[in-house]
Amino acid sequence: MPTPFEDAVTAYGRGDYATALQLFHPVAEEGDAAAQYNLGFLYDIGRGVPQDLAEALAWFTRAAEQGYAGAQYKLGVMYGSGRGVPQDDAAALAWLRRAGERNHAGAQYHLGLIHDAGRGVPQDRVEAIKWFRKAANQNNASAQYNLGVMYAKGEGVPPDPAEAVTWYRKAARQNHAGAQYNLGVIHGSGQGVPQDFREALKWFHAAAAQGSASARYNLGVMYANGRGVRADPVEAARWYRSAADLGNASAQYNLGVMCRSGDGVPQDDVEAYQWFSLAAQRFPEANAATRDLALRHRDDVAARMTPAQVAAAQERVRTWPPA
Repeated sequence: MPTPFEDAVTAYGRGDYATALQLFHPVAEEGDAAAQYNLGFLYDIGRGVPQDLAEALAWFTRAAEQGYAGAQYKLGVMYGSGRGVPQDDAAALAWLRRAGERNHAGAQYHLGLIHDAGRGVPQDRVEAIKWFRKAANQNNASAQYNLGVMYAKGEGVPPDPAEAVTWYRKAARQNHAGAQYNLGVIHGSGQGVPQDFREALKWFHAAAAQGSASARYNLGVMYANGRGVRADPVEAARWYRSAADLGNASAQYNLGVMCRSGDGVPQDDVEAYQWFSLAAQRFPEANAATRDLALRHRDDVAARMTPAQVAAAQERVRTWPPA
């Protein structure tokens, strides 16, 4: 015969959160740490009951004090972010460390972030590597990605492009978009691996499917230049537009160039003006030369436009992105 805890888990699984809450409550009151954690979770996300972060904190604390790693992790995150409790780096670190020492992968990943950034502790990238590795060995994709970044940059470890690729691949196979994008860059440039545009294209497609604007921009570049694929200006423009709509300045600039010339898209000065203007607004100060080039192109296009066309283009810029 199922226990009340098992009945609560079953109720949660079928989406009956109110019943799950009702069943977890007496078990939690009797001191069951798993029930206390699950009750805290329901209050935390507001399922079966109005969201109540103070109540969530109370139940997480009761479970955490019994050594329940998931609750210790939740407390670490809440104290670190100031969610439902005053922000407290020291308390966050203490709870995350307790969970990390109990082999909680999420806590180990967060400990890596804390030591990497030096948040509430002296920055220590060797310590960050230690915690990222512990989490990565438990298949935490974000930790695997961060290990790849640190090996690529030589932060906390000697630079090792091959090791970076190994960790990026592990994360990418778990659909980590940042790792997929970085693999695209690495294979496209031949950093630590033989240059392989087809492999780059594969990883950029994977990251683009998850919404990466940078990956979509790079696909535009590859289709425009015939790298790993037959050159196709129409497909290049499609990818540039997809990235431009997400605010990628380089894609906006390149789309402006294509709209001005009619390469891969219908020639359209109003749209070219729009994309050059948006690109100029978004290029950072470090890209001042490219920003100035976008402004010059915009002004060149404006010189052959009617006042009505310029006004229409400026209105598009003002109201971008469209609702």
